[in-house]
Amino acid sequence: MFIDANNPSDRKLFQEAVNVAAQLYRDKRAGPAWQRYPDQPVKFITDVLRQHRGDTWRGWRIILKAAFAQPLEPDEVSFFSSVSGGRLPPTRRVKELWCIVGRRGGKDSTASVVAVEAARLVDTSKLRPGERPIVACLANTREQATIAWRYIKGYFDTNRSLEKWLDRPITGHTIELRNGVDIVVATNNFRAPRGYPVACAILDEVAFYRSEESATPDVETYRALRPGMLTIPNSMIIGISSPHKKSGLLFSKFEDHYGQDDNDTLVIKATTEQLNPVIETLYPGEIAKAFEEDPEFAAAEYGAEFRSDLADYVDRDVVRACTDHGVFERPWDEHNRPQYMAFADPSGGSRDSFTIAIAHAEGDLGILDCVREIRAPFQPEQATEELVTTLRSYRIGKVLGDRYAGAWPGEQFVKRGIIYEPTEMTKSDMYVNFLPLLNSRKARLIDHQRLFNQFCQLELRTIRGGRDTVDHPKGGMDDLANAATGALLQVIGDERAAVVRRYLLGR
Repeated sequence: MFIDANNPSDRKLFQEAVNVAAQLYRDKRAGPAWQRYPDQPVKFITDVLRQHRGDTWRGWRIILKAAFAQPLEPDEVSFFSSVSGGRLPPTRRVKELWCIVGRRGGKDSTASVVAVEAARLVDTSKLRPGERPIVACLANTREQATIAWRYIKGYFDTNRSLEKWLDRPITGHTIELRNGVDIVVATNNFRAPRGYPVACAILDEVAFYRSEESATPDVETYRALRPGMLTIPNSMIIGISSPHKKSGLLFSKFEDHYGQDDNDTLVIKATTEQLNPVIETLYPGEIAKAFEEDPEFAAAEYGAEFRSDLADYVDRDVVRACTDHGVFERPWDEHNRPQYMAFADPSGGSRDSFTIAIAHAEGDLGILDCVREIRAPFQPEQATEELVTTLRSYRIGKVLGDRYAGAWPGEQFVKRGIIYEPTEMTKSDMYVNFLPLLNSRKARLIDHQRLFNQFCQLELRTIRGGRDTVDHPKGGMDDLANAATGALLQVIGDERAAVVRRYLLGR
Protein backbone atom coordinates (compact mmCIF):
# COMPACT_ATOMS: atom_id res chain seq x y z
CA MET A 1 0.00 0.00 0.00
CA PHE A 2 1.36 3.41 -1.03
CA ILE A 3 0.97 6.32 1.41
CA ASP A 4 1.34 9.87 0.24
CA ALA A 5 2.85 11.89 3.10
CA ASN A 6 1.45 15.08 1.55
CA ASN A 7 -2.11 13.74 1.52
CA PRO A 8 -3.96 14.64 4.80
CA SER A 9 -6.23 11.57 4.65
CA ASP A 10 -3.22 9.28 4.10
CA ARG A 11 -1.39 10.87 7.01
CA LYS A 12 -4.46 10.31 9.20
CA LEU A 13 -4.65 6.63 8.22
CA PHE A 14 -0.93 6.23 8.89
CA GLN A 15 -1.23 7.82 12.32
CA GLU A 16 -4.18 5.55 13.18
CA ALA A 17 -2.14 2.50 12.14
CA VAL A 18 0.75 3.66 14.33
CA ASN A 19 -1.63 4.13 17.25
CA VAL A 20 -3.07 0.63 16.82
CA ALA A 21 0.41 -0.89 16.64
CA ALA A 22 1.49 1.01 19.74
CA GLN A 23 -1.59 -0.16 21.63
CA LEU A 24 -0.95 -3.78 20.61
CA TYR A 25 2.63 -3.45 21.83
CA ARG A 26 1.49 -1.97 25.17
CA ASP A 27 -1.11 -4.72 25.52
CA LYS A 28 1.51 -7.38 24.91
CA ARG A 29 3.78 -5.91 27.58
CA ALA A 30 0.90 -5.37 30.00
CA GLY A 31 -0.22 -8.99 29.78
CA PRO A 32 -3.53 -10.66 29.02
CA ALA A 33 -6.80 -8.81 29.04
CA TRP A 34 -7.75 -10.05 32.50
CA GLN A 35 -4.68 -8.23 33.84
CA ARG A 36 -5.53 -4.97 32.08
CA TYR A 37 -9.20 -4.91 32.98
CA PRO A 38 -9.57 -5.73 36.68
CA ASP A 39 -13.38 -5.58 36.54
CA GLN A 40 -13.55 -8.78 34.46
CA PRO A 41 -13.31 -11.44 37.22
CA VAL A 42 -17.07 -11.58 37.42
CA LYS A 43 -17.16 -13.13 33.93
CA PHE A 44 -14.93 -16.00 34.95
CA ILE A 45 -16.73 -16.45 38.25
CA THR A 46 -20.21 -16.42 36.78
CA ASP A 47 -19.15 -18.73 33.95
CA VAL A 48 -17.70 -21.23 36.41
CA LEU A 49 -20.84 -21.12 38.52
CA ARG A 50 -22.95 -21.66 35.43
CA GLN A 51 -20.84 -24.40 33.83
CA HIS A 52 -19.80 -26.37 36.89
CA ARG A 53 -22.61 -25.62 39.32
CA GLY A 54 -25.62 -25.30 37.06
CA ASP A 55 -28.33 -22.70 36.77
CA THR A 56 -29.25 -23.13 40.44
CA TRP A 57 -26.41 -20.66 41.11
CA ARG A 58 -28.23 -17.84 39.36
CA GLY A 59 -28.63 -15.90 42.63
CA TRP A 60 -24.91 -15.84 43.34
CA ARG A 61 -24.13 -14.81 39.76
CA ILE A 62 -26.47 -11.82 40.09
CA ILE A 63 -24.93 -10.79 43.40
CA LEU A 64 -21.39 -10.94 42.02
CA LYS A 65 -22.35 -9.10 38.85
CA ALA A 66 -23.80 -6.31 40.97
CA ALA A 67 -20.74 -6.22 43.25
CA PHE A 68 -18.48 -5.78 40.21
CA ALA A 69 -20.85 -3.21 38.65
CA GLN A 70 -21.75 -5.37 35.66
CA PRO A 71 -25.09 -4.58 33.94
CA LEU A 72 -28.05 -6.57 35.22
CA GLU A 73 -30.93 -7.88 33.17
CA PRO A 74 -34.46 -6.67 34.20
CA ASP A 75 -35.29 -9.98 35.91
CA GLU A 76 -31.90 -9.91 37.64
CA VAL A 77 -32.58 -6.42 39.02
CA SER A 78 -35.73 -7.77 40.67
CA PHE A 79 -33.81 -10.56 42.42
CA PHE A 80 -31.02 -8.19 43.43
CA SER A 81 -33.53 -5.82 45.00
CA SER A 82 -35.05 -8.69 47.01
CA VAL A 83 -31.71 -9.58 48.66
CA SER A 84 -30.24 -6.08 49.01
CA GLY A 85 -33.00 -4.32 50.91
CA GLY A 86 -34.43 -2.60 47.83
CA ARG A 87 -31.33 -0.58 47.01
CA LEU A 88 -30.11 0.21 43.49
CA PRO A 89 -27.23 -1.81 42.00
CA PRO A 90 -23.80 -0.17 42.56
CA THR A 91 -22.51 1.97 39.71
CA ARG A 92 -18.89 0.93 40.30
CA ARG A 93 -17.06 -2.04 41.76
CA VAL A 94 -17.60 -2.09 45.50
CA LYS A 95 -14.79 -2.13 48.04
CA GLU A 96 -16.68 -4.29 50.51
CA LEU A 97 -19.21 -7.06 49.91
CA TRP A 98 -21.01 -8.53 52.92
CA CYS A 99 -23.22 -11.56 52.34
CA ILE A 100 -25.51 -12.71 55.16
CA VAL A 101 -26.67 -16.09 53.96
CA GLY A 102 -28.59 -19.05 55.36
CA ARG A 103 -26.92 -22.42 55.90
CA ARG A 104 -26.29 -24.55 52.79
CA GLY A 105 -26.56 -21.43 50.67
CA GLY A 106 -23.27 -22.01 48.79
CA LYS A 107 -21.02 -19.69 50.80
CA ASP A 108 -17.83 -21.77 50.64
CA SER A 109 -18.19 -22.61 46.95
CA THR A 110 -18.64 -18.96 46.07
CA ALA A 111 -15.80 -17.79 48.31
CA SER A 112 -13.39 -20.28 46.75
CA VAL A 113 -14.05 -19.32 43.13
CA VAL A 114 -13.79 -15.62 44.01
CA ALA A 115 -10.43 -16.28 45.69
CA VAL A 116 -9.06 -18.08 42.63
CA GLU A 117 -9.98 -15.38 40.14
CA ALA A 118 -9.11 -12.49 42.45
CA ALA A 119 -5.57 -13.87 42.67
CA ARG A 120 -5.21 -13.89 38.88
CA LEU A 121 -6.36 -10.28 38.53
CA VAL A 122 -4.16 -8.47 41.02
CA ASP A 123 -2.67 -5.19 39.81
CA THR A 124 0.88 -5.18 41.22
CA SER A 125 1.99 -1.96 39.51
CA LYS A 126 2.22 -0.01 42.77
CA LEU A 127 4.10 -2.66 44.76
CA ARG A 128 7.82 -2.78 45.42
CA PRO A 129 9.93 -5.34 43.53
CA GLY A 130 9.76 -8.69 45.28
CA GLU A 131 6.65 -7.79 47.27
CA ARG A 132 4.08 -10.60 47.03
CA PRO A 133 0.45 -9.65 47.63
CA ILE A 134 -1.93 -12.21 49.07
CA VAL A 135 -5.52 -13.25 48.57
CA ALA A 136 -6.49 -14.36 52.06
CA CYS A 137 -9.38 -16.66 52.88
CA LEU A 138 -9.76 -16.55 56.67
CA ALA A 139 -12.07 -19.14 58.19
CA ASN A 140 -13.57 -19.47 61.64
CA THR A 141 -12.12 -22.89 62.45
CA ARG A 142 -9.48 -25.24 61.12
CA GLU A 143 -12.20 -27.52 59.77
CA GLN A 144 -13.84 -24.63 57.92
CA ALA A 145 -10.49 -23.56 56.50
CA THR A 146 -9.91 -27.11 55.24
CA ILE A 147 -13.23 -27.07 53.39
CA ALA A 148 -12.39 -23.78 51.65
CA TRP A 149 -8.89 -25.02 50.86
CA ARG A 150 -10.19 -28.18 49.18
CA TYR A 151 -12.54 -26.14 46.99
CA ILE A 152 -9.75 -23.77 45.92
CA LYS A 153 -7.19 -26.52 45.32
CA GLY A 154 -9.81 -28.46 43.37
CA TYR A 155 -10.04 -25.73 40.73
CA PHE A 156 -6.30 -26.00 40.05
CA ASP A 157 -6.35 -29.81 40.11
CA THR A 158 -9.16 -30.10 37.54
CA ASN A 159 -8.62 -27.07 35.29
CA ARG A 160 -5.62 -27.18 32.96
CA SER A 161 -5.91 -23.49 32.14
CA LEU A 162 -5.39 -22.74 35.83
CA GLU A 163 -2.62 -25.28 36.32
CA LYS A 164 -0.25 -23.25 34.14
CA TRP A 165 -0.59 -20.38 36.61
CA LEU A 166 1.16 -22.29 39.36
CA ASP A 167 4.64 -21.09 40.24
CA ARG A 168 5.38 -24.35 42.05
CA PRO A 169 3.51 -27.48 43.13
CA ILE A 170 0.85 -26.86 45.77
CA THR A 171 1.94 -27.64 49.33
CA GLY A 172 0.56 -26.65 52.69
CA HIS A 173 -2.26 -24.11 52.66
CA THR A 174 -0.63 -21.59 50.28
CA ILE A 175 -0.83 -21.48 46.48
CA GLU A 176 1.95 -19.48 44.80
CA LEU A 177 1.11 -18.11 41.34
CA ARG A 178 3.46 -17.03 38.58
CA ASN A 179 2.15 -13.47 38.69
CA GLY A 180 3.67 -13.10 42.16
CA VAL A 181 0.42 -13.51 44.10
CA ASP A 182 -0.19 -16.04 46.89
CA ILE A 183 -3.54 -17.55 47.84
CA VAL A 184 -3.53 -18.21 51.57
CA VAL A 185 -6.19 -20.16 53.45
CA ALA A 186 -5.98 -19.98 57.24
CA THR A 187 -7.99 -19.70 60.43
CA ASN A 188 -8.84 -16.23 61.63
CA ASN A 189 -5.94 -14.43 63.28
CA PHE A 190 -5.92 -10.65 63.42
CA ARG A 191 -2.10 -10.62 63.47
CA ALA A 192 -1.67 -12.76 60.32
CA PRO A 193 -2.43 -10.10 57.64
CA ARG A 194 -0.08 -7.50 59.10
CA GLY A 195 2.90 -6.75 56.88
CA TYR A 196 1.32 -8.15 53.71
CA PRO A 197 -0.24 -6.26 50.80
CA VAL A 198 -3.76 -7.70 50.58
CA ALA A 199 -5.48 -7.87 47.20
CA CYS A 200 -8.62 -9.60 48.43
CA ALA A 201 -9.70 -10.79 51.86
CA ILE A 202 -12.52 -13.28 52.23
CA LEU A 203 -13.84 -13.48 55.80
CA ASP A 204 -15.55 -16.85 55.90
CA GLU A 205 -18.23 -17.21 58.63
CA VAL A 206 -17.08 -13.91 60.12
CA ALA A 207 -20.03 -13.75 62.55
CA PHE A 208 -18.52 -16.72 64.40
CA TYR A 209 -14.92 -15.58 64.74
CA ARG A 210 -13.51 -16.51 68.15
CA SER A 211 -10.15 -15.80 69.76
CA GLU A 212 -8.62 -16.08 73.20
CA GLU A 213 -6.42 -13.12 72.28
CA SER A 214 -9.14 -10.59 71.53
CA ALA A 215 -12.66 -9.83 72.71
CA THR A 216 -13.51 -8.60 69.19
CA PRO A 217 -11.49 -10.76 66.76
CA ASP A 218 -13.76 -9.92 63.81
CA VAL A 219 -13.22 -6.18 64.23
CA GLU A 220 -9.48 -6.60 64.91
CA THR A 221 -9.05 -8.71 61.76
CA TYR A 222 -10.95 -6.15 59.68
CA ARG A 223 -8.81 -3.32 61.01
CA ALA A 224 -5.61 -5.28 60.36
CA LEU A 225 -6.58 -5.91 56.74
CA ARG A 226 -7.48 -2.37 55.72
CA PRO A 227 -3.94 -0.84 55.69
CA GLY A 228 -2.60 -3.73 53.61
CA MET A 229 -5.13 -2.97 50.86
CA LEU A 230 -4.21 0.67 50.32
CA THR A 231 -1.50 0.07 47.68
CA ILE A 232 -3.50 -2.36 45.53
CA PRO A 233 -6.10 -0.89 43.15
CA ASN A 234 -9.52 -2.55 43.30
CA SER A 235 -8.71 -4.51 46.45
CA MET A 236 -11.80 -5.91 48.12
CA ILE A 237 -13.05 -7.30 51.43
CA ILE A 238 -15.72 -9.99 51.15
CA GLY A 239 -17.50 -11.20 54.28
CA ILE A 240 -19.65 -14.32 53.81
CA SER A 241 -21.41 -15.75 56.83
CA SER A 242 -24.55 -17.07 58.39
CA PRO A 243 -25.92 -14.56 60.91
CA HIS A 244 -25.54 -14.88 64.67
CA LYS A 245 -26.33 -12.51 67.51
CA LYS A 246 -27.04 -8.81 67.07
CA SER A 247 -23.52 -7.60 67.71
CA GLY A 248 -20.14 -7.73 66.05
CA LEU A 249 -18.75 -6.64 62.70
CA LEU A 250 -21.29 -8.36 60.44
CA PHE A 251 -24.28 -6.96 62.33
CA SER A 252 -22.70 -3.51 62.32
CA LYS A 253 -22.26 -3.63 58.53
CA PHE A 254 -25.86 -4.80 58.17
CA GLU A 255 -27.22 -1.97 60.30
CA ASP A 256 -25.15 0.71 58.57
CA HIS A 257 -25.35 -0.33 54.93
CA TYR A 258 -28.19 -2.77 54.20
CA GLY A 259 -30.63 -1.18 51.77
CA GLN A 260 -28.42 1.90 51.34
CA ASP A 261 -27.38 3.08 47.86
CA ASP A 262 -23.66 2.96 48.63
CA ASN A 263 -21.11 2.38 45.86
CA ASP A 264 -18.39 1.35 48.32
CA THR A 265 -20.27 -1.20 50.42
CA LEU A 266 -22.87 -3.75 49.36
CA VAL A 267 -24.72 -5.84 51.97
CA ILE A 268 -26.72 -8.87 50.88
CA LYS A 269 -29.18 -10.81 53.07
CA ALA A 270 -30.49 -13.97 51.43
CA THR A 271 -32.24 -17.09 52.72
CA THR A 272 -31.05 -20.61 52.01
CA GLU A 273 -33.83 -21.16 49.49
CA GLN A 274 -33.09 -17.91 47.63
CA LEU A 275 -29.50 -18.97 46.88
CA ASN A 276 -30.04 -22.73 46.81
CA PRO A 277 -33.47 -23.25 45.21
CA VAL A 278 -33.04 -27.04 45.02
CA ILE A 279 -32.70 -27.45 48.80
CA GLU A 280 -36.42 -28.21 49.20
CA THR A 281 -36.24 -30.82 46.44
CA LEU A 282 -33.26 -32.52 48.03
CA TYR A 283 -34.52 -32.32 51.61
CA PRO A 284 -38.30 -31.85 51.45
CA GLY A 285 -39.86 -30.46 54.59
CA GLU A 286 -36.61 -30.19 56.58
CA ILE A 287 -36.58 -26.39 56.78
CA ALA A 288 -40.28 -26.23 57.70
CA LYS A 289 -39.65 -28.83 60.42
CA ALA A 290 -36.75 -26.78 61.79
CA PHE A 291 -38.98 -23.70 62.06
CA GLU A 292 -41.57 -25.71 63.99
CA GLU A 293 -39.01 -27.08 66.46
CA ASP A 294 -37.07 -23.88 67.14
CA PRO A 295 -38.18 -20.74 65.25
CA GLU A 296 -35.32 -18.52 66.47
CA PHE A 297 -32.68 -21.10 65.52
CA ALA A 298 -34.23 -21.82 62.12
CA ALA A 299 -34.66 -18.13 61.30
CA ALA A 300 -30.92 -17.66 61.74
CA GLU A 301 -29.82 -20.93 60.16
CA TYR A 302 -32.05 -20.81 57.08
CA GLY A 303 -33.77 -17.41 57.07
CA ALA A 304 -30.61 -15.26 57.39
CA GLU A 305 -32.09 -13.40 60.38
CA PHE A 306 -29.95 -12.26 63.28
CA ARG A 307 -30.93 -14.04 66.48
CA SER A 308 -33.13 -12.14 68.93
CA ASP A 309 -32.73 -14.82 71.63
CA LEU A 310 -28.95 -14.27 71.86
CA ALA A 311 -27.14 -11.29 73.33
CA ASP A 312 -23.79 -10.40 74.84
CA TYR A 313 -23.66 -11.40 78.50
CA VAL A 314 -22.08 -8.12 79.52
CA ASP A 315 -20.96 -4.99 77.73
CA ARG A 316 -17.17 -4.87 77.38
CA ASP A 317 -17.19 -1.31 78.73
CA VAL A 318 -18.64 -2.67 81.98
CA VAL A 319 -15.90 -5.29 82.23
CA ARG A 320 -13.32 -2.63 81.44
CA ALA A 321 -14.74 -0.37 84.17
CA CYS A 322 -14.49 -3.23 86.69
CA THR A 323 -10.85 -3.91 85.79
CA ASP A 324 -8.01 -2.40 87.82
CA HIS A 325 -5.69 -1.69 84.91
CA GLY A 326 -2.03 -2.32 85.61
CA VAL A 327 -2.84 -4.62 88.53
CA PHE A 328 -1.94 -8.10 87.32
CA GLU A 329 -2.05 -9.85 90.69
CA ARG A 330 -2.64 -8.86 94.32
CA PRO A 331 -0.24 -10.51 96.78
CA TRP A 332 -1.32 -12.22 100.00
CA ASP A 333 -2.09 -9.75 102.79
CA GLU A 334 -2.34 -11.07 106.35
CA HIS A 335 -5.15 -8.60 107.09
CA ASN A 336 -7.35 -10.42 104.55
CA ARG A 337 -6.37 -13.91 105.61
CA PRO A 338 -9.78 -14.98 106.96
CA GLN A 339 -11.51 -13.63 103.87
CA TYR A 340 -9.57 -15.31 101.07
CA MET A 341 -11.68 -17.80 99.14
CA ALA A 342 -10.99 -19.81 96.01
CA PHE A 343 -12.88 -21.49 93.21
CA ALA A 344 -11.53 -24.16 90.85
CA ASP A 345 -12.58 -25.20 87.36
CA PRO A 346 -10.87 -28.60 86.88
CA SER A 347 -10.10 -30.25 83.56
CA GLY A 348 -8.90 -33.62 82.38
CA GLY A 349 -6.07 -32.02 80.44
CA SER A 350 -7.03 -32.86 76.85
CA ARG A 351 -8.85 -29.69 75.77
CA ASP A 352 -10.04 -27.29 78.48
CA SER A 353 -7.79 -25.39 80.86
CA PHE A 354 -7.52 -26.15 84.58
CA THR A 355 -8.08 -22.85 86.42
CA ILE A 356 -8.40 -21.42 89.93
CA ALA A 357 -9.27 -17.93 91.14
CA ILE A 358 -8.76 -16.33 94.54
CA ALA A 359 -10.71 -13.36 95.92
CA HIS A 360 -11.41 -11.45 99.14
CA ALA A 361 -13.92 -8.84 100.29
CA GLU A 362 -13.42 -5.19 101.15
CA GLY A 363 -16.71 -3.83 102.46
CA ASP A 364 -19.33 -4.54 99.82
CA LEU A 365 -16.72 -5.02 97.08
CA GLY A 366 -15.43 -8.33 95.85
CA ILE A 367 -11.74 -8.11 95.00
CA LEU A 368 -10.20 -10.62 92.62
CA ASP A 369 -6.61 -11.27 93.71
CA CYS A 370 -5.25 -13.98 91.50
CA VAL A 371 -6.12 -16.31 88.64
CA ARG A 372 -4.11 -19.28 87.47
CA GLU A 373 -4.57 -21.19 84.24
CA ILE A 374 -2.87 -24.35 83.04
CA ARG A 375 -3.69 -24.86 79.39
CA ALA A 376 -4.23 -28.22 77.78
CA PRO A 377 -2.56 -30.57 77.22
CA PHE A 378 -1.27 -31.36 80.71
CA GLN A 379 -1.08 -34.10 83.30
CA PRO A 380 -3.97 -33.54 85.76
CA GLU A 381 -2.03 -34.55 88.89
CA GLN A 382 0.89 -32.28 88.05
CA ALA A 383 -1.53 -29.43 87.31
CA THR A 384 -3.29 -29.96 90.66
CA GLU A 385 0.05 -29.87 92.48
CA GLU A 386 0.94 -26.57 90.81
CA LEU A 387 -2.38 -24.94 91.65
CA VAL A 388 -2.30 -26.18 95.24
CA THR A 389 1.00 -24.35 95.65
CA THR A 390 -0.80 -21.11 94.77
CA LEU A 391 -3.64 -21.86 97.21
CA ARG A 392 -1.13 -22.44 100.01
CA SER A 393 0.58 -19.12 99.26
CA TYR A 394 -2.74 -17.43 100.16
CA ARG A 395 -3.18 -19.66 103.26
CA ILE A 396 -6.26 -21.29 101.75
CA GLY A 397 -7.24 -24.77 102.91
CA LYS A 398 -10.59 -25.10 101.15
CA VAL A 399 -11.65 -24.60 97.55
CA LEU A 400 -15.04 -24.75 95.87
CA GLY A 401 -15.48 -26.00 92.35
CA ASP A 402 -17.85 -27.52 89.84
CA ARG A 403 -18.77 -31.19 89.68
CA TYR A 404 -16.47 -32.04 86.79
CA ALA A 405 -15.41 -35.72 86.68
CA GLY A 406 -17.31 -36.70 89.83
CA ALA A 407 -15.08 -37.29 92.86
CA TRP A 408 -11.75 -37.08 91.00
CA PRO A 409 -10.93 -33.40 91.66
CA GLY A 410 -11.78 -33.73 95.36
CA GLU A 411 -9.48 -36.72 95.72
CA GLN A 412 -6.59 -34.91 94.06
CA PHE A 413 -6.96 -31.83 96.26
CA VAL A 414 -7.49 -33.83 99.48
CA LYS A 415 -4.30 -35.82 98.80
CA ARG A 416 -2.51 -32.48 98.99
CA GLY A 417 -4.23 -31.21 102.11
CA ILE A 418 -6.91 -29.04 100.46
CA ILE A 419 -10.64 -29.61 101.00
CA TYR A 420 -12.60 -29.58 97.75
CA GLU A 421 -16.34 -28.91 97.87
CA PRO A 422 -18.43 -29.12 94.69
CA THR A 423 -21.05 -26.40 94.32
CA GLU A 424 -24.68 -27.17 93.65
CA MET A 425 -25.03 -24.17 91.35
CA THR A 426 -24.64 -24.55 87.62
CA LYS A 427 -22.15 -22.43 85.77
CA SER A 428 -25.00 -20.57 84.08
CA ASP A 429 -26.66 -19.78 87.42
CA MET A 430 -23.42 -18.33 88.72
CA TYR A 431 -23.07 -16.06 85.69
CA VAL A 432 -26.71 -14.91 85.99
CA ASN A 433 -26.19 -14.06 89.69
CA PHE A 434 -22.88 -12.36 89.01
CA LEU A 435 -24.12 -10.03 86.25
CA PRO A 436 -25.82 -7.49 88.58
CA LEU A 437 -22.61 -7.30 90.60
CA LEU A 438 -20.62 -6.49 87.48
CA ASN A 439 -23.12 -3.89 86.31
CA SER A 440 -23.11 -2.21 89.73
CA ARG A 441 -19.26 -2.19 89.78
CA LYS A 442 -19.16 -4.29 92.99
CA ALA A 443 -16.53 -6.61 91.55
CA ARG A 444 -12.93 -5.55 90.99
CA LEU A 445 -11.02 -7.60 88.43
CA ILE A 446 -7.30 -7.83 87.76
CA ASP A 447 -5.72 -6.83 84.45
CA HIS A 448 -5.76 -10.15 82.60
CA GLN A 449 -6.44 -10.11 78.86
CA ARG A 450 -7.72 -13.67 78.51
CA LEU A 451 -10.06 -13.20 81.47
CA PHE A 452 -11.37 -9.98 79.93
CA ASN A 453 -11.90 -11.64 76.55
CA GLN A 454 -13.76 -14.60 78.05
CA PHE A 455 -16.18 -12.38 79.96
CA CYS A 456 -16.83 -10.29 76.83
CA GLN A 457 -17.51 -13.34 74.64
CA LEU A 458 -20.05 -14.96 76.95
CA GLU A 459 -23.53 -15.23 75.45
CA LEU A 460 -26.86 -14.70 77.20
CA ARG A 461 -29.57 -16.89 75.73
CA THR A 462 -33.28 -16.69 76.52
CA ILE A 463 -34.80 -20.16 76.26
CA ARG A 464 -38.41 -21.23 76.18
CA GLY A 465 -40.25 -20.21 79.32
CA GLY A 466 -38.29 -16.95 79.56
CA ARG A 467 -35.36 -18.41 81.51
CA ASP A 468 -31.90 -16.96 80.87
CA THR A 469 -28.85 -19.15 80.43
CA VAL A 470 -25.23 -18.06 79.98
CA ASP A 471 -22.38 -19.94 78.34
CA HIS A 472 -19.40 -19.44 76.10
CA PRO A 473 -20.06 -19.50 72.33
CA LYS A 474 -19.44 -22.62 70.32
CA GLY A 475 -15.70 -23.07 69.97
CA GLY A 476 -14.98 -20.59 72.78
CA MET A 477 -13.71 -21.03 76.33
CA ASP A 478 -14.67 -19.62 79.73
CA ASP A 479 -12.49 -21.48 82.24
CA LEU A 480 -10.96 -18.31 83.71
CA ALA A 481 -14.28 -16.44 83.74
CA ASN A 482 -15.97 -19.38 85.48
CA ALA A 483 -13.32 -19.56 88.21
CA ALA A 484 -13.31 -15.79 88.79
CA THR A 485 -17.12 -15.69 89.00
CA GLY A 486 -17.20 -18.53 91.53
CA ALA A 487 -14.53 -16.92 93.71
CA LEU A 488 -16.11 -13.46 93.72
CA LEU A 489 -19.61 -14.73 94.46
CA GLN A 490 -18.28 -16.23 97.68
CA VAL A 491 -16.86 -13.01 99.08
CA ILE A 492 -19.07 -10.11 97.98
CA GLY A 493 -20.82 -8.83 101.09
CA ASP A 494 -24.16 -7.31 100.01
CA GLU A 495 -27.37 -9.04 101.04
CA ARG A 496 -28.07 -10.65 97.69
CA ALA A 497 -24.55 -12.01 97.33
CA ALA A 498 -24.64 -13.30 100.90
CA VAL A 499 -27.55 -15.54 99.97
CA VAL A 500 -25.59 -16.80 96.99
CA ARG A 501 -22.56 -17.35 99.20
CA ARG A 502 -24.52 -19.42 101.70
CA TYR A 503 -25.98 -21.41 98.83
CA LEU A 504 -22.54 -22.05 97.33
CA LEU A 505 -21.16 -23.16 100.69
CA GLY A 506 -24.19 -25.30 101.45
CA ARG A 507 -24.92 -23.43 104.69
